[in-house]
Amino acid sequence: MQRIETIEWTAAGVVMIDQTRLPRETVFVTCRNYLDVADAIRNMIIRGAPAIGVAAAMGVALGALQSNNLEADIPLICETLAKTRPTAVNLFWAIDRMRRLYEDVKHLSAQEIRDTLVAEAQAMRANDIATNQAIGRNGAPLVPDGKTVLTHCNAGALATAGFGTALGVIRAAVEMGKKIDVFADETRPFLQGARLTAWELMRDGIDTTLITDNMAGHFLKSGRIGCVVVGADRIAANGDVANKVGTYGVAVLAKENNVPFYVAAPISTLDLTLRSGDEIPIEERAASEVTHVQGVNVAPDGIRVANPAFDVTPNRYVSAIITERGVARAPYSESLPALVG
Repeated sequence: MQRIETIEWTAAGVVMIDQTRLPRETVFVTCRNYLDVADAIRNMIIRGAPAIGVAAAMGVALGALQSNNLEADIPLICETLAKTRPTAVNLFWAIDRMRRLYEDVKHLSAQEIRDTLVAEAQAMRANDIATNQAIGRNGAPLVPDGKTVLTHCNAGALATAGFGTALGVIRAAVEMGKKIDVFADETRPFLQGARLTAWELMRDGIDTTLITDNMAGHFLKSGRIGCVVVGADRIAANGDVANKVGTYGVAVLAKENNVPFYVAAPISTLDLTLRSGDEIPIEERAASEVTHVQGVNVAPDGIRVANPAFDVTPNRYVSAIITERGVARAPYSESLPALVG
């Protein structure tokens, strides 16, 4: 399987694949300062909870490299990056990790502080890839051989530093020798399934079929689908899961048709400070994402639009949560803290 370089630290800056241009063209963007990184996260040049966590860490490191007053600038850099997107907890986890590291080493020389922050950001990228591979190993045994896997949105290499969470489970199942194929929901309105998931899986030679979001129920009822595997942007202490809007509907349909619904996510996506999904902030994005498709207007001018980017799937629809430390099952209020340790 081909390696996808979602994001890299280079001498020129933070280089990332521009996901808004896929699949028509593969373009890499170089962020030369932390404001460029913040814009890339906000405008979904890079997206997916683990990927924006790594991007934020690199943004902090890049800001530190260019700062002449670390004590004054680090809080501003962290605050700016934290304001980019509200739902994915990995963003705040990564920024907090970099902030705490700065506090631990701020007695050192400015150059030593910068070197430490850069090394930490690079380590977070490498750790994310290793984490995704572990998620894949833990989840692959749950995938039924000889069946179709349904996924929603993109939780692949493009949503992470590499390999992927939900797609990592699929990739690991294929590497185990399981004969599976994949149905990818198109994932309106931003079309992450059509543009990104389909592109990734075809690139890897994995048998993939693209379906519209409203076809999921038809195929779940057919008996063809053996399981659903999705990613997550934040998971509450009770196992409620925030993921790309439309996930909740897929989960309800899966339960109605006795199809297991699995969530694949790193421990960093858990937010055990929240008692339930009711406390997860839901990002509302621009109306143009709904009224336009790839720049073409498909709706009447002036129409009122609602565009929540995420929804919350209640834990009763979640068969298991697959992490790098193992597989959690209900009751999640007990199994998730046990994995965190």
